[in-house]
Amino acid sequence: MGGTAPNIVLIMADQLAPQFTGAYGHPLVKTPHMETLAGRGTRFDSAYCNAPLCAPSRFSFMSGQLVTRIAAYDNASEFPATIPTLAHYLRMMGYRTCLSGKMHFVGPDQLHGFDERVTTDIYPSDYAWTPDWEQPDERIDKWYHNMDSVREAGVAATTFQIDYDEEVAFFAKRKIFDYARERAEPFCLVASFIHPHDPYVARREWWNLYDPSDIDLPVTGLGRNDQDAFSQRLMDGIEASTVTVSDDEVRNARHAYYANTSYFDSKVGHIVAALSEAGLLDNTIVIVTADHGDMLGERGLWYKMNFFEHSARVPLIMAGPGIVQRTVRNACSLVDILPTMLDFAATTGIAKPTLGQPVDGRSLLPLAAGGSDDVDEAFGEYCAEMTSHPVFMIRRGKYKYIHCDIDPPMLFDLEADPAERINLAADPKLAQVAAGFSAEVRQRWNSEAIRRDVISTQKQRRTVHAAMEHGPLTSWDYNPPRDAAQEYVRNHMDWTVAATKTRLPPLPNEQD
Repeated sequence: MGGTAPNIVLIMADQLAPQFTGAYGHPLVKTPHMETLAGRGTRFDSAYCNAPLCAPSRFSFMSGQLVTRIAAYDNASEFPATIPTLAHYLRMMGYRTCLSGKMHFVGPDQLHGFDERVTTDIYPSDYAWTPDWEQPDERIDKWYHNMDSVREAGVAATTFQIDYDEEVAFFAKRKIFDYARERAEPFCLVASFIHPHDPYVARREWWNLYDPSDIDLPVTGLGRNDQDAFSQRLMDGIEASTVTVSDDEVRNARHAYYANTSYFDSKVGHIVAALSEAGLLDNTIVIVTADHGDMLGERGLWYKMNFFEHSARVPLIMAGPGIVQRTVRNACSLVDILPTMLDFAATTGIAKPTLGQPVDGRSLLPLAAGGSDDVDEAFGEYCAEMTSHPVFMIRRGKYKYIHCDIDPPMLFDLEADPAERINLAADPKLAQVAAGFSAEVRQRWNSEAIRRDVISTQKQRRTVHAAMEHGPLTSWDYNPPRDAAQEYVRNHMDWTVAATKTRLPPLPNEQD
């Protein structure tokens, strides 16, 4: 085989449930750029995160491994520098690799294989957000979610999240143009945004896309006493059990979320437009996904941290050379991205490197290329706040099974009951199905050993963080390097050379 290896651009949202996008059929939410990509590529309709929380999900995505394999339990778990990532492997295949935006890396390694990072992160990189499973009912008010995001939803000229995403998009587009000017193919660029993550606050132009009277209320509202045991703990943890929100407040929150989803979609459009203007689009695979979803009031729950569909499912759209136009029903998950990217990179004959660690994912290239796949499953793990024991999910075929040692199991038939209203775990007709899933959980996971390790790492991290709060601050937060003496036009440069070098497309006599 020959030819130029395809560039890969992955655009990641934060807390974007596919159910709330026009690209996945929502009748109101406007996501034209995601729809355009889906119209010329593959849309995966049963894609899941492997951990419904920001940092663990992203560590799993980067490494292709489930979080319990790499102790990526919560938003303050360190992502060890010894874990090979998709960026490491692509570098070994000759790719330039760049991250613009959020990846919530915790620890002193803030690159994890990317040869360049053009923004800082939006969240802290230390151990401050470590939960305590030995006191699971304790609310850590400084960083736990509460209902303020719902009650205070609305319009603002700007927020720290808007500031951040504007920077992410600017530097991502600039990097695309730099790659084109340097003729640095192939490259992999990850542009990772914070929207539509709460707080649910949108700029006026995005808010005004939607008539307040059109905003729908949650389909499945449940009070605390009607919830399963785990959801009761979630409601307590986010204070939804004690803080009442009105229908108008719920509509405002959903209104702002829809607006911010359209805002994120606009950034997808800007990045694709930059690829087109740089002459790179025809040889670039574009992937759009998210780290997890948002319940947005469904089942009386908000945010994420559970394995119901609105929290655990993510959008996954791929478009570019070799990818056919289709929708795929097979269950898959974010651990599948790493092997898929390596297959994309190898399509022109580049040898794939030997994996430094086994990965839990499978390549989705056969499905994206129009083929078939007998695998129809995804696995999830949750080991963070608002629980004291691991929570596991198996999605296979039409069934989803959720297990936690201290709770009754849950089994849902997603074809017959897509809203997950009926727990079939005790249904005599499905006793064999439930027993099979229960046995698989015991075989696949040692829940008590995982719990012991979670508690052990929590104690370690809390001790280190307490020590680091004394004396001078040594921050792990990433500070993008910048040398102003080498930017734009300086006295040691010929400005006419700089003008020619940075012009894109180049003048005809400079093309070769």
